[in-house]
Amino acid sequence: MAKKIIGLIEPVKIRGENVIETTALFDTGAKLTSIDHKIAARAQVGPILRTQKVKAPITKEIKQRPVVRVSIEIKGSKYEAEANLNDRSHMKYPVIIGRNIIQDNFIIDVSKHPQDGKKVKDRKE
Repeated sequence: MAKKIIGLIEPVKIRGENVIETTALFDTGAKLTSIDHKIAARAQVGPILRTQKVKAPITKEIKQRPVVRVSIEIKGSKYEAEANLNDRSHMKYPVIIGRNIIQDNFIIDVSKHPQDGKKVKDRKE
């Protein structure tokens, strides 16, 4: 299958017993996809498969996070993958799509506008 071109920020659907629509940041620096634990609870994803050690990027603190298998819909296609659950309520994006989904499926075009997918025009200062 050919890779889809996406922007850094895209709408996604988290699919469990319920479907939750939200916004995700596509982060090539993240190995595993991460979902806000409240969104995961509302979607009723699970069960927890295992825990994963994750180092916080700023504090370098190592924490254990639960990992679940989840279905995520992006641009009309469904992707089954593992995702860790975390309190992301204080962060701008409730979902981070990591390399476990990006690799083999997407090419990220950083010039795409998050809302409409159109190219962002260069602005003069």
